[in-house]
Amino acid sequence: MKIKVLIVDDSALIRSVMKEIINSQPDMEVVGVAPDPIVARDLIKQTNPDVLTLDVEMPRMDGLDFLEKLMRLRPMPVVMVSSLTERGSEITLRALELGAVDFVTKPKMSIQSGMLEYTEMIADKIRAASKARIKPRQITPADSNKAGEGVLPLIRNPLTSSEKLIIIGASTGGTEAIKDFLMQMPSDCPGILITQHMPPGFTKSFAQRLDNLCKIDVKESEGGERVLPGHAYLAPGHSHLQLVRSGANYMTQIDQGPPVNRHRPSVDVLFHSAAVHAGKNAVGVILTGMGKDGALGMLEMKNAGAYNFAQDEASCVVFGMPREAIAVGATHEVGSLNSLPGMVLGYLATHGSRALRV
Repeated sequence: MKIKVLIVDDSALIRSVMKEIINSQPDMEVVGVAPDPIVARDLIKQTNPDVLTLDVEMPRMDGLDFLEKLMRLRPMPVVMVSSLTERGSEITLRALELGAVDFVTKPKMSIQSGMLEYTEMIADKIRAASKARIKPRQITPADSNKAGEGVLPLIRNPLTSSEKLIIIGASTGGTEAIKDFLMQMPSDCPGILITQHMPPGFTKSFAQRLDNLCKIDVKESEGGERVLPGHAYLAPGHSHLQLVRSGANYMTQIDQGPPVNRHRPSVDVLFHSAAVHAGKNAVGVILTGMGKDGALGMLEMKNAGAYNFAQDEASCVVFGMPREAIAVGATHEVGSLNSLPGMVLGYLATHGSRALRV
């Protein structure tokens, strides 16, 4: 049974290229194209698509307004098609909050050839979206202040050491999962390093949004930062993020080495560096995402003495990366997204500096 896709985009060229890409795949087909949400509304009723691709900026009805109504009245998997601009990234992040599964970006130059180069990525994202769990989300207002409610306490053990680190990896569905996780972190939590599969131009906006919502400080990593408690460092969309040591300090390092598992930034690269440089001081967390990036790196972390957690299938948008990590024996505990922050902090509160010597 082929995945039925409806394309909604005001650009005739993008509609044509997307149709060509999707119909070239043996397991999917385009069942309709629409130049705006008004036409799309009728086509959804007629074609009953499995996945919708939706331009974020559209005539006649704003793409976000349409997405909000769609997710309220007829929830379905949506992949946003975004322009690679600051405004495009802000709109796309809001779309993910509203329930879109994932997004792809339009290339800046030579739209047709650029989109054709993205064939494999677009097809993968549509496949993942077709299997995604779509559920209503509690929408966070864009102008929310710093979090204060719902933050968990870090129950202090006299032996607790600032050397402990939390290392997080995620992909499809990860922007909301990371947000939900970090919003429960107290201001005195260990330093956090995060790799989320995202293209350049989006990670800075994502980090700023998280910083506005969370009690901890969140930033896009620039490399060379000392990893501090109460701070989170997000891999930039153009580079791998790694953990290194400089004397007694943990530091961030970024590099533009080759993609790993077809990704840059790659979760495996971050997890591998945590295994090498943090060992038993690290706590690994693997969240929702398609593919297997992070599984082998998390196994390295476990073998080096780290304690690892995975998000459970029921709360994942796509149970790909956690499933792979569990399958190779890389995890110690599995929990729902709502329970993971408490599980991680509970573990940290009971494991002190006597266990942290390197």
